[in-house]
Amino acid sequence: MKEISRRAWLKSASLGSGLALLGASGMASSLSAEEIRKFNPRPLAGPIRLGSNENPYGPSEKMRQAMVSAFENGCRYPWSYNGSLVKMIAEKEGVPENYIVPVAGSTEGLKVAGITFGRGGEIISCAPTFLSMMEYAELWGTEINWVPLNKDLDFDLDEIEKRVSHETRLVFLCNPNNPTGKLLPAQKVIDFCETVSKRAVVFSDEAYYDYITEPNYPSMVELVKKGHDVVVSRTLSKVYGLAGIRLGYLIAKPELADKLKDRVVANTNIMAIEAGKAALMDKEFYQFSLQKNKEAKALLTQTLDELKLPYLESHANFVFFQSGRDIVELNKTMAQKGFIIGRPFPPLNDWCRISTGTIEEVTLYNQAIKEVLG
Repeated sequence: MKEISRRAWLKSASLGSGLALLGASGMASSLSAEEIRKFNPRPLAGPIRLGSNENPYGPSEKMRQAMVSAFENGCRYPWSYNGSLVKMIAEKEGVPENYIVPVAGSTEGLKVAGITFGRGGEIISCAPTFLSMMEYAELWGTEINWVPLNKDLDFDLDEIEKRVSHETRLVFLCNPNNPTGKLLPAQKVIDFCETVSKRAVVFSDEAYYDYITEPNYPSMVELVKKGHDVVVSRTLSKVYGLAGIRLGYLIAKPELADKLKDRVVANTNIMAIEAGKAALMDKEFYQFSLQKNKEAKALLTQTLDELKLPYLESHANFVFFQSGRDIVELNKTMAQKGFIIGRPFPPLNDWCRISTGTIEEVTLYNQAIKEVLG
């Protein structure tokens, strides 16, 4: 859908009354001028994109200033500038610096890991989940052993463990999972990773780890520290608001990290390095993002409760709910109203993943979804 003016979009989407609702109902409070300056909310303009799990805020003022200041080094290759970022990440994760592999967004890390450890055998994972690793590995001849989610729509760890064989090179977990937002039981996933990593490399995609609300929930980085064949991926695309800057990292013991470093293609760039350093130090923006995500999810689930539509408890920046409509058709209907929502996740074809947006975006979305599904 091509970009259109805000006024024309509101008119065509029949949502003009939504702006009046914002001012009159008290449902959503506007950000102060200082918050707008510091936290950079995306403008309210059509189409409203709630389909890619992006942070609707950021880069923060501090991150933007860091990138601008780094422009003078834009003529330099980034390799000699990586060290300070790697040091910060290593300190954050509590590991030595040679455990860290910077990548251009965690998606690059997933793809690199898939071809590094999966070639010549199979990768086992559940479906639906985030597909980048498996789709890329298939292009290089890796077989994918798909396990359905269990009846509770969780990764079926028991079935995965049963399927591990001499052909298995890599096991992929996404925790919290995309698209469900669900979180595996802490001790169960620890036990699983400890056991299976003796037979194959276990990859734990923790892109949404920052959004977890369960107290003291463990990262699989703790197993990396103990020397297990576990690789963990993290990203600065989500809570840090740097999806367009492309920066993430992998954490693995040196024997695995060195293999991954040899296959990294895009690497990082000067602006991403400086933005990442500023992001890791900007605790105010980090907490602001978490709070606004919490508020937006509450608005989304409140509407789902009103519509009596089932949804899963989410430890991420999206909500997965059963719409009762074929998602392809629902996508078309919502696009006509000016909203982009999540893609299909077969076989859950009547489920919808909706990302959290700004409070204003979510308020308008809620009005539209009530018109469609109410």
